[in-house]
Amino acid sequence: MCHALISRGTRVVTQAALKHMKSGGRIIMIGSSVGERVMVPGLVPYSAAKGAVEMFTPGLSREVGRRGAPALDRYGRVDEVAAPVAFVAAPESSYITGSNLAVDGGTNA
Repeated sequence: MCHALISRGTRVVTQAALKHMKSGGRIIMIGSSVGERVMVPGLVPYSAAKGAVEMFTPGLSREVGRRGAPALDRYGRVDEVAAPVAFVAAPESSYITGSNLAVDGGTNA
């Protein structure tokens, strides 16, 4: 967790959370669309940092597998798939568009 592109805050908060995380716990990262595409000049360093967070997140899930965070090695239950679908269909998610949400138990992490 010492890569230069990952912000110090991301590293420190993640390390602190891992010290207290119980089995089945979750760390939620919120990035930016510029982590995938630099949309305007001058955002290269910011974009690189956000892209690093985007790659850090699935890698972290693989590394902390002993805590129950990686691929779950089972099929998802109907309610586990229905709940995110219901959220994306709800008014509260109206700002989400053109996105992919992997509901795969961590298989593609």
